[in-house]
Amino acid sequence: MGSTVLSLRIDGELLERLKRHAAKRGMSVQDYVVGTLIRDDFDERFQSAVEETERFYGAA
Repeated sequence: MGSTVLSLRIDGELLERLKRHAAKRGMSVQDYVVGTLIRDDFDERFQSAVEETERFYGAA
């Protein structure tokens, strides 16, 4: 899988918060944001899979 550049404009306050969160984890802001997006995407896909399984087998 290749990578693509995503550019976005955020205000200074949000950037500072992102820097603090990333620093707590020893990460760059870029790595922190990408990790957050990946985690959120996983959560959505996992929830969809759970809902589909419940429809197939019936909710327990």
